[in-house]
Amino acid sequence: MSEAAALTGRCQCGAVAWRAPAPMLWAALCHCGDCRRAASSDYVSWFGVPRAETLWSGPRAFYKSSPKVVRSFCGACGAPLSFETDIFPDETHLYAATLDDVGAYRPTAHIFWSERLPWVRFDDALPKHPKGLQHAAAQGAALLK
Repeated sequence: MSEAAALTGRCQCGAVAWRAPAPMLWAALCHCGDCRRAASSDYVSWFGVPRAETLWSGPRAFYKSSPKVVRSFCGACGAPLSFETDIFPDETHLYAATLDDVGAYRPTAHIFWSERLPWVRFDDALPKHPKGLQHAAAQGAALLK
């Protein structure tokens, strides 16, 4: 992976860092209840990268949040870092807020729009999928590039 073709990021304290090839596979804002609770946030800005090509350093810890999902976080500061699922075995989903260059993130859609919090409002023209990535892809959406 060349320097110019890499995305990089880290946790809040800097103890855990990651590096993945650019470009992102997809980028979306997730409104599902599981992601909101895992991040303690109104919604989560995610993007996908190839799992096998993502490099990690530092004390990353793991939490199996459901039978098919493992989430990671920094073992030092507790900042959430990633989401991996058996449904997308070749991808790692990273929090956009962990990017060193947050300007590299441009979401292309909302997912789990049906689960958004009642006070969340968006004026954007992005597609708003009622369910997740696999549903959007099955509907032929350009969410997965």
